[in-house]
Amino acid sequence: MTLSPTHTAVASPAGSPETEASRAATPRHYLMCPPTYFDVVYAINPWMDPTSGVDTARAVAQWEELKATYEAHGHQVEVVDPVADLPDMVYAANGGAVVGGRALAARFVHAERRAEGPAYEAWFSGPGAVVGLKSLGQAVELNEGQGDFLLAGDVLLAGTGFRTTLAAHAEAARLLDVEVVTLELVDPRYYHLDTALAVLDDGAVSGERTLAWYPPAFSSRSQEVVRDLFPDAIVASDEDAAVLGLNAVSDGRHVFLTDRATGLHERLRERGFEPVGIDLSELLKGGGSVKCCTLELDLPR
Repeated sequence: MTLSPTHTAVASPAGSPETEASRAATPRHYLMCPPTYFDVVYAINPWMDPTSGVDTARAVAQWEELKATYEAHGHQVEVVDPVADLPDMVYAANGGAVVGGRALAARFVHAERRAEGPAYEAWFSGPGAVVGLKSLGQAVELNEGQGDFLLAGDVLLAGTGFRTTLAAHAEAARLLDVEVVTLELVDPRYYHLDTALAVLDDGAVSGERTLAWYPPAFSSRSQEVVRDLFPDAIVASDEDAAVLGLNAVSDGRHVFLTDRATGLHERLRERGFEPVGIDLSELLKGGGSVKCCTLELDLPR
Protein backbone atom coordinates (compact mmCIF):
# COMPACT_ATOMS: atom_id res chain seq x y z
CA MET A 1 0.00 0.00 0.00
CA THR A 2 1.00 3.65 -0.39
CA LEU A 3 1.94 4.99 2.99
CA SER A 4 1.72 8.44 4.51
CA PRO A 5 4.97 10.31 5.26
CA THR A 6 6.28 9.55 8.72
CA HIS A 7 9.93 10.59 8.48
CA THR A 8 11.28 14.01 9.36
CA ALA A 9 14.49 15.33 7.86
CA VAL A 10 17.35 16.19 10.18
CA ALA A 11 18.15 19.76 9.22
CA SER A 12 21.23 21.92 9.57
CA PRO A 13 21.18 25.65 8.82
CA ALA A 14 21.85 26.35 5.16
CA GLY A 15 25.49 27.06 4.50
CA SER A 16 26.56 26.14 8.04
CA PRO A 17 30.02 24.62 8.58
CA GLU A 18 28.32 21.46 9.86
CA THR A 19 26.37 21.10 6.63
CA GLU A 20 29.37 21.70 4.38
CA ALA A 21 31.68 19.43 6.37
CA SER A 22 29.17 16.57 6.22
CA ARG A 23 29.13 16.36 2.41
CA ALA A 24 30.87 13.18 1.37
CA ALA A 25 30.74 11.41 -1.96
CA THR A 26 29.97 7.70 -1.90
CA PRO A 27 30.61 5.37 -4.84
CA ARG A 28 27.50 4.71 -6.90
CA HIS A 29 26.52 2.11 -9.47
CA TYR A 30 24.65 3.30 -12.57
CA LEU A 31 23.03 1.79 -15.64
CA MET A 32 23.07 3.77 -18.87
CA CYS A 33 22.05 3.22 -22.51
CA PRO A 34 23.91 4.88 -25.39
CA PRO A 35 21.79 7.08 -27.69
CA THR A 36 22.75 5.13 -30.79
CA TYR A 37 19.21 5.39 -32.15
CA PHE A 38 18.19 8.63 -30.44
CA ASP A 39 15.84 10.82 -32.42
CA VAL A 40 12.70 12.89 -31.94
CA VAL A 41 10.15 11.36 -34.29
CA TYR A 42 7.04 11.74 -32.13
CA ALA A 43 5.85 14.05 -29.36
CA ILE A 44 4.77 12.52 -26.05
CA ASN A 45 5.84 15.40 -23.79
CA PRO A 46 5.92 19.20 -24.16
CA TRP A 47 9.67 19.22 -24.82
CA MET A 48 9.53 17.10 -27.97
CA ASP A 49 9.27 18.67 -31.43
CA PRO A 50 9.73 16.25 -34.35
CA THR A 51 10.62 19.19 -36.59
CA SER A 52 13.53 20.33 -34.40
CA GLY A 53 16.13 18.05 -35.95
CA VAL A 54 18.51 15.87 -33.95
CA ASP A 55 22.27 15.50 -34.29
CA THR A 56 22.67 11.90 -33.17
CA ALA A 57 26.48 12.02 -33.29
CA ARG A 58 26.44 15.01 -30.96
CA ALA A 59 23.99 13.25 -28.65
CA VAL A 60 26.35 10.26 -28.48
CA ALA A 61 29.32 12.52 -27.71
CA GLN A 62 27.42 14.29 -24.92
CA TRP A 63 26.30 10.96 -23.46
CA GLU A 64 29.85 9.62 -23.55
CA GLU A 65 31.04 12.71 -21.71
CA LEU A 66 28.46 12.13 -18.98
CA LYS A 67 29.51 8.49 -18.63
CA ALA A 68 33.20 9.45 -18.49
CA THR A 69 32.45 12.11 -15.88
CA TYR A 70 30.76 9.56 -13.63
CA GLU A 71 33.71 7.20 -13.97
CA ALA A 72 36.20 9.99 -13.32
CA HIS A 73 34.41 10.61 -10.01
CA GLY A 74 34.77 6.98 -8.98
CA HIS A 75 31.38 5.62 -9.99
CA GLN A 76 30.75 2.37 -11.83
CA VAL A 77 28.68 2.45 -15.00
CA GLU A 78 26.98 -0.55 -16.60
CA VAL A 79 25.68 -0.27 -20.16
CA VAL A 80 22.56 -1.85 -21.62
CA ASP A 81 22.52 -2.36 -25.37
CA PRO A 82 20.22 0.03 -27.23
CA VAL A 83 17.44 -1.37 -29.38
CA ALA A 84 16.66 -0.09 -32.85
CA ASP A 85 13.30 1.70 -33.15
CA LEU A 86 13.40 2.68 -29.47
CA PRO A 87 14.79 6.23 -29.73
CA ASP A 88 13.98 7.08 -26.10
CA MET A 89 15.75 4.08 -24.60
CA VAL A 90 18.68 6.40 -23.81
CA TYR A 91 16.55 7.69 -20.92
CA ALA A 92 17.57 4.73 -18.78
CA ALA A 93 16.07 6.09 -15.56
CA ASN A 94 12.63 5.29 -16.95
CA GLY A 95 13.52 1.63 -17.47
CA GLY A 96 12.89 0.52 -13.91
CA ALA A 97 13.35 1.02 -10.19
CA VAL A 98 16.02 -0.70 -8.09
CA VAL A 99 15.82 -0.69 -4.30
CA GLY A 100 18.08 -2.88 -2.16
CA GLY A 101 18.94 -4.97 -5.19
CA ARG A 102 15.31 -5.62 -6.15
CA ALA A 103 14.73 -4.53 -9.74
CA LEU A 104 11.24 -3.81 -11.04
CA ALA A 105 11.08 -3.09 -14.77
CA ALA A 106 8.79 -0.31 -15.95
CA ARG A 107 5.50 -0.51 -17.80
CA PHE A 108 5.21 2.54 -20.02
CA VAL A 109 2.11 4.61 -20.70
CA HIS A 110 2.79 5.49 -24.34
CA ALA A 111 2.83 2.84 -27.05
CA GLU A 112 6.02 4.33 -28.50
CA ARG A 113 7.98 3.32 -25.39
CA ARG A 114 6.28 0.13 -24.23
CA ALA A 115 8.95 -2.19 -25.64
CA GLU A 116 11.54 -0.54 -23.39
CA GLY A 117 10.11 -2.27 -20.30
CA PRO A 118 10.91 -5.80 -21.54
CA ALA A 119 14.29 -4.61 -22.83
CA TYR A 120 15.32 -3.39 -19.38
CA GLU A 121 13.81 -6.43 -17.68
CA ALA A 122 15.95 -8.63 -19.93
CA TRP A 123 19.04 -6.81 -18.68
CA PHE A 124 17.95 -7.07 -15.03
CA SER A 125 17.44 -10.81 -15.35
CA GLY A 126 20.20 -11.58 -17.86
CA PRO A 127 23.76 -12.80 -17.50
CA GLY A 128 25.12 -9.27 -17.70
CA ALA A 129 23.35 -8.10 -14.57
CA VAL A 130 25.48 -7.16 -11.59
CA VAL A 131 25.97 -9.24 -8.45
CA GLY A 132 23.30 -8.49 -5.88
CA LEU A 133 20.61 -7.59 -8.40
CA LYS A 134 17.39 -9.59 -8.35
CA SER A 135 14.81 -9.11 -11.09
CA LEU A 136 11.18 -8.96 -10.02
CA GLY A 137 10.06 -8.94 -13.63
CA GLN A 138 8.03 -6.24 -15.30
CA ALA A 139 5.52 -4.24 -13.30
CA VAL A 140 1.82 -4.93 -13.74
CA GLU A 141 0.79 -1.34 -13.11
CA LEU A 142 1.83 1.67 -15.19
CA ASN A 143 5.04 3.19 -13.91
CA GLU A 144 8.05 4.79 -15.56
CA GLY A 145 10.80 3.68 -13.22
CA GLN A 146 13.09 6.18 -11.60
CA GLY A 147 11.43 8.88 -13.61
CA ASP A 148 8.76 8.76 -10.89
CA PHE A 149 10.45 6.70 -8.14
CA LEU A 150 13.27 8.49 -6.29
CA LEU A 151 14.84 6.88 -3.23
CA ALA A 152 15.52 9.27 -0.35
CA GLY A 153 17.13 7.16 2.33
CA ASP A 154 14.55 4.59 3.43
CA VAL A 155 11.63 6.36 1.73
CA LEU A 156 10.63 6.12 -1.93
CA LEU A 157 9.27 9.42 -3.21
CA ALA A 158 6.76 8.53 -5.90
CA GLY A 159 5.34 10.84 -8.53
CA THR A 160 1.90 10.59 -10.08
CA GLY A 161 -0.33 12.72 -12.26
CA PHE A 162 0.99 12.03 -15.75
CA ARG A 163 2.84 8.72 -16.19
CA THR A 164 2.79 6.61 -13.01
CA THR A 165 -0.45 5.55 -11.34
CA LEU A 166 -1.37 5.38 -7.68
CA ALA A 167 -1.81 1.63 -8.12
CA ALA A 168 1.85 1.50 -9.21
CA HIS A 169 2.84 3.19 -5.95
CA ALA A 170 1.15 0.42 -4.00
CA GLU A 171 2.79 -2.21 -6.20
CA ALA A 172 6.23 -0.66 -5.64
CA ALA A 173 5.73 -0.49 -1.87
CA ARG A 174 4.87 -4.18 -1.80
CA LEU A 175 7.43 -5.57 -4.23
CA LEU A 176 10.34 -3.30 -3.34
CA ASP A 177 9.57 -3.49 0.39
CA VAL A 178 9.86 0.22 0.93
CA GLU A 179 7.75 3.02 2.36
CA VAL A 180 6.25 5.11 -0.44
CA VAL A 181 5.35 8.79 -0.22
CA THR A 182 3.03 9.93 -3.01
CA LEU A 183 3.63 13.30 -4.66
CA GLU A 184 1.23 14.66 -7.28
CA LEU A 185 2.58 16.51 -10.32
CA VAL A 186 0.37 19.14 -11.96
CA ASP A 187 2.50 20.88 -14.62
CA PRO A 188 2.81 18.90 -17.89
CA ARG A 189 6.30 20.29 -18.50
CA TYR A 190 7.40 18.35 -15.42
CA TYR A 191 5.75 15.07 -16.32
CA HIS A 192 8.09 12.89 -14.27
CA LEU A 193 9.10 13.43 -10.65
CA ASP A 194 12.78 13.54 -11.65
CA THR A 195 12.16 16.66 -13.74
CA ALA A 196 10.93 18.60 -10.71
CA LEU A 197 12.82 17.12 -7.76
CA ALA A 198 16.32 15.79 -7.10
CA VAL A 199 17.54 13.84 -4.08
CA LEU A 200 20.91 15.35 -3.20
CA ASP A 201 21.81 13.51 0.01
CA ASP A 202 20.17 10.31 1.22
CA GLY A 203 21.47 10.87 4.74
CA ALA A 204 23.52 7.65 4.83
CA VAL A 205 26.71 9.56 5.66
CA SER A 206 25.64 13.01 6.77
CA GLY A 207 22.48 12.03 8.65
CA GLU A 208 20.68 14.76 6.74
CA ARG A 209 18.39 14.02 3.82
CA THR A 210 18.49 16.91 1.38
CA LEU A 211 16.73 17.58 -1.87
CA ALA A 212 16.13 20.32 -4.42
CA TRP A 213 12.74 20.89 -5.99
CA TYR A 214 10.43 23.20 -7.91
CA PRO A 215 7.25 23.70 -5.85
CA PRO A 216 4.94 24.95 -8.66
CA ALA A 217 5.24 21.54 -10.35
CA PHE A 218 3.32 19.96 -7.45
CA SER A 219 -0.20 20.11 -6.09
CA SER A 220 -0.69 22.23 -2.99
CA ARG A 221 -1.08 19.11 -0.82
CA SER A 222 2.13 17.58 -2.15
CA GLN A 223 3.95 20.85 -1.55
CA GLU A 224 2.95 20.56 2.09
CA VAL A 225 4.25 17.00 2.23
CA VAL A 226 7.65 17.95 0.82
CA ARG A 227 7.98 20.95 3.13
CA ASP A 228 7.11 18.78 6.11
CA LEU A 229 9.64 16.08 5.22
CA PHE A 230 12.37 18.37 3.88
CA PRO A 231 12.09 21.79 5.52
CA ASP A 232 15.53 22.85 4.27
CA ALA A 233 15.07 21.74 0.67
CA ILE A 234 16.69 23.89 -1.99
CA VAL A 235 14.10 25.67 -4.13
CA ALA A 236 14.93 26.00 -7.82
CA SER A 237 14.08 29.13 -9.77
CA ASP A 238 11.70 29.17 -12.73
CA GLU A 239 14.67 29.57 -15.03
CA ASP A 240 16.63 26.64 -13.65
CA ALA A 241 13.60 24.35 -13.63
CA ALA A 242 12.86 25.31 -17.24
CA VAL A 243 16.21 23.91 -18.44
CA LEU A 244 15.62 20.70 -16.45
CA GLY A 245 18.18 21.70 -13.86
CA LEU A 246 16.50 19.40 -11.34
CA ASN A 247 17.00 16.37 -13.57
CA ALA A 248 20.18 15.75 -11.64
CA VAL A 249 22.23 12.94 -10.08
CA SER A 250 24.07 13.28 -6.77
CA ASP A 251 26.62 11.10 -5.01
CA GLY A 252 26.16 13.00 -1.76
CA ARG A 253 28.69 15.68 -2.61
CA HIS A 254 28.98 16.06 -6.37
CA VAL A 255 25.78 16.99 -8.18
CA PHE A 256 25.79 16.22 -11.89
CA LEU A 257 23.37 18.49 -13.72
CA THR A 258 22.97 20.61 -16.82
CA ASP A 259 25.50 23.39 -17.24
CA ARG A 260 22.61 25.74 -18.06
CA ALA A 261 21.15 25.83 -14.52
CA THR A 262 23.65 28.39 -13.27
CA GLY A 263 21.48 29.72 -10.45
CA LEU A 264 21.02 26.22 -9.07
CA HIS A 265 24.78 25.67 -9.27
CA GLU A 266 25.22 28.61 -6.91
CA ARG A 267 22.55 27.39 -4.50
CA LEU A 268 24.24 23.98 -4.39
CA ARG A 269 27.60 25.54 -3.56
CA GLU A 270 26.00 27.50 -0.73
CA ARG A 271 24.84 24.21 0.76
CA GLY A 272 28.23 22.50 0.52
CA PHE A 273 27.64 20.53 -2.70
CA GLU A 274 29.89 20.61 -5.74
CA PRO A 275 27.95 21.09 -8.98
CA VAL A 276 29.36 19.35 -12.04
CA GLY A 277 27.96 20.96 -15.18
CA ILE A 278 27.16 18.69 -18.12
CA ASP A 279 26.08 19.71 -21.62
CA LEU A 280 23.23 17.43 -22.67
CA SER A 281 21.53 19.97 -24.91
CA GLU A 282 20.91 17.48 -27.70
CA LEU A 283 19.20 15.00 -25.39
CA LEU A 284 17.11 17.83 -23.91
CA LYS A 285 15.21 17.81 -27.20
CA GLY A 286 13.59 14.55 -26.07
CA GLY A 287 12.66 15.97 -22.67
CA GLY A 288 15.50 14.55 -20.60
CA SER A 289 18.80 15.49 -19.01
CA VAL A 290 21.32 13.94 -16.63
CA LYS A 291 19.00 11.91 -14.39
CA CYS A 292 16.88 10.70 -17.28
CA CYS A 293 20.01 9.12 -18.73
CA THR A 294 20.95 7.45 -15.44
CA LEU A 295 19.32 4.53 -13.64
CA GLU A 296 20.90 4.14 -10.21
CA LEU A 297 21.38 0.56 -9.09
CA ASP A 298 20.72 0.61 -5.35
CA LEU A 299 22.39 -2.63 -4.28
CA PRO A 300 22.64 -4.33 -0.87
CA ARG A 301 25.41 -2.83 1.25
